[in-house]
Amino acid sequence: MKILPSLKQVEYLVALAEAQHFARAANACNVTPSTLSAGIKELEAVLGVELAERTKRTVLMTPVGVEIANHGRLLLGHAQDLMDLAATQTEPLTGDLHIGVIPTVSPFLLPRVLPNLMKHHPRLRPFLREEPTENLFARLRRGELDVAVVALPYDIGGFDCEIMFEDPFQLACLTDHKLVSQDLIELEDLDINTLLLLGEGHCMRGHALEACQLNERDRRSEFEATSMHTIVEMVAAGIGITLLPQIAIDDGIAKDTDINLIPITGAPSRQIGLIWRQSSSRADEFKILADELTPSSLK
Repeated sequence: MKILPSLKQVEYLVALAEAQHFARAANACNVTPSTLSAGIKELEAVLGVELAERTKRTVLMTPVGVEIANHGRLLLGHAQDLMDLAATQTEPLTGDLHIGVIPTVSPFLLPRVLPNLMKHHPRLRPFLREEPTENLFARLRRGELDVAVVALPYDIGGFDCEIMFEDPFQLACLTDHKLVSQDLIELEDLDINTLLLLGEGHCMRGHALEACQLNERDRRSEFEATSMHTIVEMVAAGIGITLLPQIAIDDGIAKDTDINLIPITGAPSRQIGLIWRQSSSRADEFKILADELTPSSLK
């Protein structure tokens, strides 16, 4: 029978690949540099290849060392999944859970749902990360996140998804805007040249355009914001109009402003969903989490 690497050796290699420094990698693994160095040498002996080139001050991972470290991250992730699966057999949603959330959802959703989540699952320890969709997908693939709350449609190839709720858009404009007298806005009434959107990298930009059947190439506005709060301030200043999702409206993003909110014919919307790796053994648990993360008003 072949001698296989130990998980501890794999952990040392992954830490070294990330830190590029023996002392820092050892600190991350809570061992001494000599222990980590010995573990790497033992792993090299088991595998029969050189994983890192060493000098007194620097570490340079070999190409095969980089590739094996990438596989090692996945291996450690699967090992953690085994531990998590065993823990959830007695009680779901316990222990550490790394959750990613996109910026156009996080500030409006988490304060509403986290108190009840912690009340219902007091042994759960959520670690939260707010980043754009593309970054969250990358972290999921690397095993740095367990799940992520994202907005759809989006290409989720390689991931499973549980839809949590629909999030319709409404038009936001000043009280003196020409459309403010209408109770319902038709898509063709929207002036794309005055439409304020989030910058590139925010999926809500594409969702707003797609939901309202608008063409990005026809848009002449040069203003792009990094947050919905900035856009709301610009609308309140008379710079233009925008589309706001219901979850932000319900949270009061336009409260105490001169902004009017008007529904759009057909209620164009995005979907908010929870995604996880298809290889995860915790699908049933994550479906429970998706329900817990859905505001009661949207169930």
